[in-house]
Amino acid sequence: MLRLVRTDSENPDFVSLVRLLDADLAIRDGNEHSFYAQFNKIQMIRHVVLAYKDDTPVACGAIKEIEPGTMEVKRMYTLPEQRGQRIAATILEELEKWAAEMQYTRTVLETGKKQPEAIALYQRCAYMIIPNYGQYAGIENSVCFEKKLS
Repeated sequence: MLRLVRTDSENPDFVSLVRLLDADLAIRDGNEHSFYAQFNKIQMIRHVVLAYKDDTPVACGAIKEIEPGTMEVKRMYTLPEQRGQRIAATILEELEKWAAEMQYTRTVLETGKKQPEAIALYQRCAYMIIPNYGQYAGIENSVCFEKKLS
């Protein structure tokens, strides 16, 4: 059974999952990895969701405010052997619920064109492609999304 836990970036299970995520992204992003890595620091993230199966952390995601009313989805990752079970979608739904509880009206996120499974997830979860925002403006490998929260 899947169990979700709301926590923050100090959680050692989150730190461990992010290390695996960063290793995967270093391979996918190649020479562009250092550009993206500078925007993916996890210190001081106050809103993290972890998914556990039998007390084993299997997936994570986080949100952080980027402007009033808007949370950015960050650090989404599911262990490869756990993929295809809607765990990431469940985490994303919990992050959206948490953001809405705090009166945020939308979430945004960036992912890479070299992450087709992430793009498919966000499209399945009703995220719409938007022009690249902030530091991702003009970055060819980036795809940005948004979702209005109700």
